[in-house]
Amino acid sequence: MKSKLFLILISVVCTACTNMQTVASSKVASSELVLASELKWGPLNAARGKNSPRAATLWGDRNGVGATGFLVHFAEGFSSPPHIHNVTYRGVVIDGLVHNDDPGAAEMWMPAGSFWTQPKGEDHITAAKDRFNLAYIEIDSGPYLVLPSEEAFATHEQSVNVSPSNIVWLDSRDVTWIDKTASSASDQSVKMAFLWGSPKADQLNGTLLKLPKQFEGKIQSHEAILRAVVIQGQLNYQTTQSGVNILQAGSYFGSTSASTHDISCIHSNECLVYIRTTGRYDVHSK
Repeated sequence: MKSKLFLILISVVCTACTNMQTVASSKVASSELVLASELKWGPLNAARGKNSPRAATLWGDRNGVGATGFLVHFAEGFSSPPHIHNVTYRGVVIDGLVHNDDPGAAEMWMPAGSFWTQPKGEDHITAAKDRFNLAYIEIDSGPYLVLPSEEAFATHEQSVNVSPSNIVWLDSRDVTWIDKTASSASDQSVKMAFLWGSPKADQLNGTLLKLPKQFEGKIQSHEAILRAVVIQGQLNYQTTQSGVNILQAGSYFGSTSASTHDISCIHSNECLVYIRTTGRYDVHSK
């Protein structure tokens, strides 16, 4: 049975984050932007034909050797045969209900906002049961392959399943990444959850960022890479090239050098964004 992510681990990571100093940056990078409405879909596993989930690339190339992030759409009632992957992946549920576990494990349905990891070489199945099921998947190196269970192999990695109710949310009182103006006495404050990796400079890490309704501000990155995927809600994203863009769930924005991303969450109750970055980023409200 897959292991759960315990709160103590996140607390230790985030305590370290509060000791980090804000680094100012005046660099502006050309942003990357992919709208969910413009995605090109194809089979995740071409060998399974029409029985394969559908996939759409957000960044990178899952058939290449580098890191990549893509969306996977599972049909209602989908259940894969047992299989393995040649690389470890991370997943965030955007919509529906997803189950990912050992072939003999009891069903544990992960709703929207859940986070999980699938170690390379580990035999498992993936299933979905809602009318519409969508997840964001990312790998640190490719290509992404689906292989038979007979080729399973052991690693030191442990799988993780985290439901939204087990995620620890922090605000500006806990982390210096969120400025004080983005907090309030009520629950309507910017919040952050650390999921994986190290927030130290030049180290990859993944976080969830929760923005309250009516939030207007910016995300400022200081390192080489920032890749962000809208998980819930609807963002306004402004660039000098194309003006204001409406980002539905499943849309992507990012940059490959230090940059500032102007965003707002005014169309929905709250917005949830998954962010993969090197080092740290800061969140400022207007």
